[in-house]
Amino acid sequence: MFRRIGFYIGIDSKNINTTADNNNNNNRVRPPDANFVNYNNKIEPISMSDAMQEIAIYIHRFHNLDLFQQGWYQIKISMRWEDSDYAALGTPSRVVQYEAPDLGADEPCGVWRINDKENSFSTQPFRIKYSKQDIRLCIMISFSLSLSKYKGPSTSAVILKFELLQAPITISGLDLLTYLDSSSVAVHEFRIPPKALLGLHSYCPVNFDAFHSVLVDATVHTSLLRATTHMKVSSTDGFTAGTSDALNQDLGKASSMDVKLVALVKAFLIARDTWLEDLRKLSLETNQPIDLSEFISNLDDINMLDSLLQVNLGAADGGVSSPGKRQNIPEKANVITDFQKNRFTPTLAEDAVLSIVHALGSQLSYLWNMFLQFHRANKTKILELLRDAWTRDRRAEWSIWMVYSKVEMPHQYISSGADDISNHGVYKRVSALRKLTDDSSQTAATRAEHHRRSIAQMKIDNRSLQDMHIFGDPLRIPIVIVERVINAPRRTFSENSYFRNVDLLDSSSLLGEFSTNSKSKPSPGTQKQNGHDLKVAIFVHGFQGHHLDLRLVRNQWLLIDPKLEFLMSEVNEEKTSGDFRDMGLRLAEEVISFLKKKMDRVTRSGPLRDIKLSFVGHSIGNIIIRTALAESIMEPYLRFLYTYVSISGPHLGYLYNQNSLFNSGMWLLKKLKGAPCIHQLTFTDDPDLENTFLYRLCQQKTLQNFRHILLLSSPQDGYVPYHSARIELCRAASMDYSKKGKIFLEMLNNCLDQIRTPTSEHRQFMRCDVNFDTSSYGKNLNTLIGRAAHIDFLESDVFAKFIMWSFPELFR
Repeated sequence: MFRRIGFYIGIDSKNINTTADNNNNNNRVRPPDANFVNYNNKIEPISMSDAMQEIAIYIHRFHNLDLFQQGWYQIKISMRWEDSDYAALGTPSRVVQYEAPDLGADEPCGVWRINDKENSFSTQPFRIKYSKQDIRLCIMISFSLSLSKYKGPSTSAVILKFELLQAPITISGLDLLTYLDSSSVAVHEFRIPPKALLGLHSYCPVNFDAFHSVLVDATVHTSLLRATTHMKVSSTDGFTAGTSDALNQDLGKASSMDVKLVALVKAFLIARDTWLEDLRKLSLETNQPIDLSEFISNLDDINMLDSLLQVNLGAADGGVSSPGKRQNIPEKANVITDFQKNRFTPTLAEDAVLSIVHALGSQLSYLWNMFLQFHRANKTKILELLRDAWTRDRRAEWSIWMVYSKVEMPHQYISSGADDISNHGVYKRVSALRKLTDDSSQTAATRAEHHRRSIAQMKIDNRSLQDMHIFGDPLRIPIVIVERVINAPRRTFSENSYFRNVDLLDSSSLLGEFSTNSKSKPSPGTQKQNGHDLKVAIFVHGFQGHHLDLRLVRNQWLLIDPKLEFLMSEVNEEKTSGDFRDMGLRLAEEVISFLKKKMDRVTRSGPLRDIKLSFVGHSIGNIIIRTALAESIMEPYLRFLYTYVSISGPHLGYLYNQNSLFNSGMWLLKKLKGAPCIHQLTFTDDPDLENTFLYRLCQQKTLQNFRHILLLSSPQDGYVPYHSARIELCRAASMDYSKKGKIFLEMLNNCLDQIRTPTSEHRQFMRCDVNFDTSSYGKNLNTLIGRAAHIDFLESDVFAKFIMWSFPELFR
């Protein structure tokens, strides 16, 4: 069943050029002279293989992001036609090991294998010992897929399947290979659309699933190769003079040819032109020459198609043209274009078209082999080039599930004279105060549902590699509504305002302190250029949470910026029922200790140029973050604040929470457990609202110094009030003229005043609504109280992919 073809770790990499050819002769490219066969001097139609689809996968490395277990791992690859059963599999036809892989083990651990029964390829097993471990595999696998069922170019997509196999670290030898054969723990599939099968070069990041988060750096390359089909031979001796006469007679008959054969010629022409353009781009962008001059100089498509066109020239104008005289012929420069674009379908002789197919197939084989040689010499440059292109295309690729809009931030929600009460007992409000006439959360949910229904009517038909985690079931993917807030000018503060004349501590003294530990001190003019940047992200869990709750968001960030240093805060684990002030102080001390260690390590190799300190919080983790930033010990680090991501954070507390079931639960927590943080969130920690913890926190400069602020919310989340997560006005507050309404508006203004900037170019402020697919929730208590969506933020990373890859500048 298995062909165990490969090499052990100790082999000399200079001698590696291993190729495994498939035993199925029908999938091999036939030599040019294999067009006619004589069977016992009888004229028979010859059944040969049709156009062959070849797909090559280059696996560069396996990077461990978040595997929970040490052990032996292996990647298995297979592919099939999408519209066929699993019997219609692609066949591994060639394996080329570019260099000896670094498998992370002390002893040889087996070979790569081809399973003839499953038509699958498996890499060598490799050992994973620690996080952020890289395993360089550097191997190219080519699969061949027969197009015989289509009798022409494919009308079906190809499903490319990666499987992650795992075995315990204690198993070795033959037992290891046997164990791995039946130990698939995760699958990641990609779809190659029919348009992409004519020629595609794409980066293909394989991440598997939330419990086996890795990055397999791979690229996919496709080509349509030489094709032959049924031909009638009119002589018993192959190509003889009699045969040529017979072919000429057939040309003169001008019989109508098979439509699929016409489509095949067009597909070959498109594939060849695509390859020429791709090779030109690769040569230009990698700065490595690819000499195509001789190949291009020998191309003569006009002469090649002359015989196809002249057989029916007279039919174009109702007459018969004499030899050498042509009427109503398209300009030669447009012949190929017109033919490809179906502007006309000439009546052609089948045998003449077969010769064209043979010539085009030979040209494509030449270009394919030229690329494979070029790829081997420039594998890393091509990988980086395709990865950059993939990154640039993410926003457009995933825009199906994202809705973008811009809104202007209001100047203020309450006038400076709000303490004065009018004769009617109503606080004076400026005209900028928005009177809400409906439920904003319901409006957002309805908008997302309308967009989801529009997706159901879409026909997604593009030329890009499609990740089946997303494209497999488009209706189950979250809808993300991105609202970019355009900052209004900062309003004028009163003489006793907290924000008036606030000057941040200059960071130069702090950076200079750590730069003194470096071995060499460049001159001031070159220090900034030669220094190192330290990028740190702090992840803070929510109520009764775990320090790994936000690991899916962290993993996406690491994919965008592998140099990121991260801290999954643990100091408040099992302590989230206490006072926010205590939790904030513990977090501040934990962050400072972590920063000092990282700064000291960086400065050992050179001066520290800059620090970018980012925070990500879930639920009340956001209140803990803001409390920590208000601590005096954090003041020297406020200058370095970069990106803040709030995931469903109750920034304005629970003054106007409409979820009665959740309010009842909060009441029970206060009565039975006396949790201080619950009292603080519900403003019952002090009889005077102006002395409550959250009111005073909103007066602190906790958001002012971040360069980018993202507020993630969900109208389906019943655990956190929608307006509180978005830091915006709600209808209940706008209609409340009591002291509670006044306090709420002051808190709201204080938060927005911190977010406003003198110029919009200094800060990006976005609100992102995430609307999850609720069809799989069912009816249960979690759905009823709104907990399901609140936890989906932790159990799904698709929304994080969309947001983070659409705005990568916020996370680099």
